[in-house]
Amino acid sequence: MSTAEFNHLVLENSDLLRPFALSLTRDNEQAKDLYQETICKAFVNRDKYNTGTNVKAWLYTIMRNIFINDYRRRQKRNTTSVDLSEDVSVIKTQSYTINNVESNIVFKDILKKINELPDIFKHPFNLYYEGYKYHEIANAMNEPLGTIKSRIHFARKLLKEQIERN
Repeated sequence: MSTAEFNHLVLENSDLLRPFALSLTRDNEQAKDLYQETICKAFVNRDKYNTGTNVKAWLYTIMRNIFINDYRRRQKRNTTSVDLSEDVSVIKTQSYTINNVESNIVFKDILKKINELPDIFKHPFNLYYEGYKYHEIANAMNEPLGTIKSRIHFARKLLKEQIERN
């Protein structure tokens, strides 16, 4: 089968993929991305198509596999987390007590210690404390994800040591 014949065959059957992509993603934009990636992957893997087999089934399989692999990647990223309960529990429990002079003093002391951190640790820690995700901080600071995680970890560790000294 020539490249032109293959391209025509894929494009002729590609409209059937749009509803399937939408049913998988349940989001119009993600469905468009999935559709495009499927068509691109079909063209790249043209040599793996066996002439005479059901091209619709082949395209559906490609789309389904892309969707499953992306889903697994997202799940894997979401399950990688750090237990913050021990490190940040002091800040959370003491900083939100209402009308407690002692807690206000402790909170101010913690803020002072955060501001005393080296800039390399302070900025990513503040962003993380404000609720940004690791990958968002990495993108904003144009740094690798691992570097950001390390800096936040070391910032927490330094803060914990400083708080325990007092």
